[in-house]
Amino acid sequence: MLKNWNEIVDKCVQGGVATLNCVPAVFLNIVTALLAFVGFFALFLFIFSGYKYMNSGGDAKKLEGARHTLIYGIVGLFIVLFSFLIIQIISTVTNVPCILKFGFGCQ
Repeated sequence: MLKNWNEIVDKCVQGGVATLNCVPAVFLNIVTALLAFVGFFALFLFIFSGYKYMNSGGDAKKLEGARHTLIYGIVGLFIVLFSFLIIQIISTVTNVPCILKFGFGCQ
């Protein structure tokens, strides 16, 4: 979930100067926004492949292209989701929860 910008600024700005405490929150917001972008892009690929399939007119080459677009969208979405799953599994097995925060907050 994206953090409120005012909440970020209140915690990391001291005396009008940004400190290194801002980096984790900003980085987390970037990763969250990129994850949302990947989801919307995958949805676009699913809709686009359906459009290509409907307009193929029975042409085998166009049907194959639509099928490849759908497969690439599914594979890309699974790669992104499984990367987060792998990080979670590694964190649980090694008992190092700070890697879930991308290394920020490790003492």
